[in-house]
Amino acid sequence: MSRISDFTGKSAVENVKEALRRAREIEEYHALLSLTEERALDRAREIDDQIRKGENPGVLAGVPFVVKDNFLAFGAPTTAASKMLENFNAPLQATAVEKLEVEGAICIGKANLDAFAHGGSTENSAFGPTKNAADKTRVAGGSSGGSAVVTALDVVPFALGTDTGGSIRQPASFNGVVGVKPTYGAVSRYGVVAMASSTDTIGCFATNADDANLVMEIMAGRDDKDMTTLPDFWQHQSGFTKKKIGLVKQCMTDDVDAAVRRKTLDYAEKLKQLGYDVEEVDLSMMRHSLAMYYIIVPAEISSNLARYDGVRYGHRAAEVKTLAELYGRSRNEGFTTENKRRIMIGSFVLSSGFFDAYYMQAQKARTLLINEFKQLFAEYDALLMPVAPTPAFKLGENTNDPIKMYLADIMTVPASLAGLPAISVPAGSNDEGLPIGVQLIGDYQSDSNLLKLASEVEAA
Repeated sequence: MSRISDFTGKSAVENVKEALRRAREIEEYHALLSLTEERALDRAREIDDQIRKGENPGVLAGVPFVVKDNFLAFGAPTTAASKMLENFNAPLQATAVEKLEVEGAICIGKANLDAFAHGGSTENSAFGPTKNAADKTRVAGGSSGGSAVVTALDVVPFALGTDTGGSIRQPASFNGVVGVKPTYGAVSRYGVVAMASSTDTIGCFATNADDANLVMEIMAGRDDKDMTTLPDFWQHQSGFTKKKIGLVKQCMTDDVDAAVRRKTLDYAEKLKQLGYDVEEVDLSMMRHSLAMYYIIVPAEISSNLARYDGVRYGHRAAEVKTLAELYGRSRNEGFTTENKRRIMIGSFVLSSGFFDAYYMQAQKARTLLINEFKQLFAEYDALLMPVAPTPAFKLGENTNDPIKMYLADIMTVPASLAGLPAISVPAGSNDEGLPIGVQLIGDYQSDSNLLKLASEVEAA
């Protein structure tokens, strides 16, 4: 699989043309919603000119990449895979995209996702589902499924995604690539379509841990346009010292696919060979995490999506006669079924009479989960667990059962609720050749150490 180093030192124009060629070859996977060909080639020519003049365009000079289509980026509409924003052209670029471009990287396209990032399979896109890189009859995972697939199929060496409750880690696992969800606030969310403001994070997909570490280090750091961002902490990590890893026992029950459990235990053995003690640990609040998540996150979604009313930007219904009809029809036509479901759940739990009973209780439970993580990290460097209970499921298998779809997030939402860094790393395949990933979760701001640990395992 491609590494960033395969592209550096080469003609930027040739790199971009090759990436665009590969992108067109995989159209049947429906991983990309648009290509930014004209702008990408213009930037590539500029970078080649800089190199000819002896200038330094940056550490990613001429390296092509793809962004999930909820990042504001020039060269193509930013749709968030929704009819609501189908023709929206961004007036600015996301901070994460800008930082990568400063280092010479070139965006060549916008990847498919679940509309407004609401989903776990990329089947909720208003423009059709994305197919799994290893098996076209199965889901790519979501919501960042398109970004995972273009990375797995070697269109680009890395791609950007967002992770609110597992939206990078789960598709990374399903497609056999590395996926990074950083510490909350590590990377600016400015210029990215909001889903749930207290758990949204900006991360990446790559084919190896070292490339992911490089991309994340470039994107990380303080941004005055996003007051939740943290000062840069990426460079100041020298590795784990306790040499102890906790294997979360709640994720190793008979309810979890046998191949997933086996690959997780295999990864634990590799950690032991590197000198780490691996011990079973108890994360008892995990059993409540999904209930917390699907109260807190829809509440934030209902607030964040209130801005899409057909007035200033986005889809506007035709031939309306009243303001109420404008709001109602524009939102009905622009949002998918899953968008509407989450708006309704969120509006309900925030409503008078239910706010204390649901939303406040979920936030209290969230604090208990955070405290339980803190206790574990006082003793362990990192936690090990599967990313999802199963490998990629069949297209259409869970589309009519939202509860079953939500249950696929059971292992990824705890780290999101606590704001912890978590990465998905490939751990092999099952007997059908479907990729399986395992998840490493670290304490706050231990992101680079997690990736260094994953790199150690890769090298071993």
